[in-house]
Amino acid sequence: MSQIANQVHGKFKVFAGVLDADNSLGSLAGDVAAFARQKGVAAKSIGIEYLESAGKVIITLGYRDDESGYPISLNCVSLGHVDDLAGDFAALENAMSAASQKQKNIICHELYVTDDREFLMVFMTHNEE
Repeated sequence: MSQIANQVHGKFKVFAGVLDADNSLGSLAGDVAAFARQKGVAAKSIGIEYLESAGKVIITLGYRDDESGYPISLNCVSLGHVDDLAGDFAALENAMSAASQKQKNIICHELYVTDDREFLMVFMTHNEE
């Protein structure tokens, strides 16, 4: 039986900052997790946009505050460079699958591409207490 009603949400929080030297989210990932923990919200989704012209990344967290919160983490994984994938989406899918095998309790994911054309995948995961 589907539990989709538990995933439906309509509240959002926006975070903005710069990527770390390795193109990961760095301290922004901690900021998102801290917000969820401090506010006691149930995190449901993330959105990520890298703004090349500004050198900034925008993260949106979709959540519910009408159910118990739980601890989350954002984990960033490089999938390789756009040029290496040569338009082969099967290779990208394989890289995504391989990266997901190293994560536990994935809630959702998001992709972004940096100005040096690196694909990165962010997993929002539930941290078991």
